[in-house]
Amino acid sequence: MAHKFSLAHLTVLGWNPVEMIYNAHAIGYDYVSVRTISMGLSKESDFDISKNKKLFGDMREAMNETGMEIYDIELARVADGVDVRDYEAPFEAAARLGAKGTISSIWTDNKPFYMEQFALLCDLAARYNLTVNLEFPTWANVWDLKGVMEVLETVKKPNAAVMVDTLHVYRSRVSHEELAAVPKELLNLMHICDGPAEIPPRTDKDSLIFTGRDARYYVGEGVIDIAEMVRLARADTVLSIELPHVERVAKYGFFEHARRCLVTAKEYLAQNGVR
Repeated sequence: MAHKFSLAHLTVLGWNPVEMIYNAHAIGYDYVSVRTISMGLSKESDFDISKNKKLFGDMREAMNETGMEIYDIELARVADGVDVRDYEAPFEAAARLGAKGTISSIWTDNKPFYMEQFALLCDLAARYNLTVNLEFPTWANVWDLKGVMEVLETVKKPNAAVMVDTLHVYRSRVSHEELAAVPKELLNLMHICDGPAEIPPRTDKDSLIFTGRDARYYVGEGVIDIAEMVRLARADTVLSIELPHVERVAKYGFFEHARRCLVTAKEYLAQNGVR
């Protein structure tokens, strides 16, 4: 079984979800991963399909015309001042479009709070048959695999899973042995991209964020052993290409950048014997 590929919204932030669906289909992706939960950031538009009925309808039409599916929506953050119950409407809307999961991450040091909120988040998602894939960005509060596994082992929710991002795995120095110890049934989804050898300290959040949001490398272009990480997942783990790169988008445009993301990923995996 060959891995299927999704186009993550952060790779093509200049596209709305409808453009993503048509263009991802034209390029050859299997899924799209859409940011329908707004974080209120100045660089990002609000694509809340639970409120924007026209956008919801246009997405459904695009999906029907192309056969493209939504694999996941993001970002269901757990953070101080955020009530995860507000995510229920976006979950319900995404489920009506056939989405399979959501991505979450934790942005508070209040452990009792984030354990309780993440458990509630999983219960809300379960109402709509969505998995909750918990990610560990290196500038978040839960920032490594150990922290994610502690959350999952504490809440014990059947729809909770591990969100592996190859850049964050490398930068939080997760060993292959540590990743291999994760039960494979928890590895539904991976973000893949490459990156430079340098690992900024966690105190240098600006550098961590810059690479993460503006300058990720094409797969095979940097130093990350992506092939081994993919081997440690399941054969049906979806590989979502999250690869924002401001300079390359300026040079190539979003369509060509997204095409190169997919071509280079497939070439690298084939060269390394990963289907």
